[in-house]
Amino acid sequence: MIEHFGAQEMLYLISTVRWTLLLTLIAFAFGSVGGAVLALLRLSRHPLIRGVAYGVIELVQSVPVLMVLFLSYFGLSAAGIDLPPLPAASLALGVWAAAYLADIWRSAIEAVPYQQWEAASSLALTTPQQYVHIVLPQAIRIAIPPTIGFLVQLVKNTSIVSVVGMVELMRAGQLINNVTFEPFAVFGMVGLIYFVICFPLSYAGRKLEVVFHAGRRS
Repeated sequence: MIEHFGAQEMLYLISTVRWTLLLTLIAFAFGSVGGAVLALLRLSRHPLIRGVAYGVIELVQSVPVLMVLFLSYFGLSAAGIDLPPLPAASLALGVWAAAYLADIWRSAIEAVPYQQWEAASSLALTTPQQYVHIVLPQAIRIAIPPTIGFLVQLVKNTSIVSVVGMVELMRAGQLINNVTFEPFAVFGMVGLIYFVICFPLSYAGRKLEVVFHAGRRS
């Protein structure tokens, strides 16, 4: 029986936004930890450590995020590790996010003028103290715009997890469209909801860029 896209379907779409946001938060949190570790390893003075970190980053960045999701869900299942859709999707997006955040944050750290490192060394600060007190405060300011920009991309990329059976915003739109056969109304509303989520993030990113003077070099 064909139904029309109405208030009930709209409420169903809105109710699935929580899964999109939850998945985004989990993946970003996991990716932030992994990205920070990879960024620091990428800046290590030891060639082997730098090489391993570089290889991991390039490997993940060189394959589609959908393939990472397939490996997380179907690949681990074939290996005897059965993960529900949410943990599998969180793991896949978290690994993907870690690879990109590592490059963003490494670039931000390297963008700190070398004179700042020299000044820190002249004060006899250890390497961890140089990072904590001198380098990272400046790198964070530089990294704010690209990090928030990536977060917006992460929100939109959660739409791929429907292939492993997770009903988030995009999958909900597909299910409603299969019943109503009104793709313009359904997916137009889905796009509007994504806009409502992503636009405030982009706007906040621009505001934070101004507040922290992210466009100004030290």
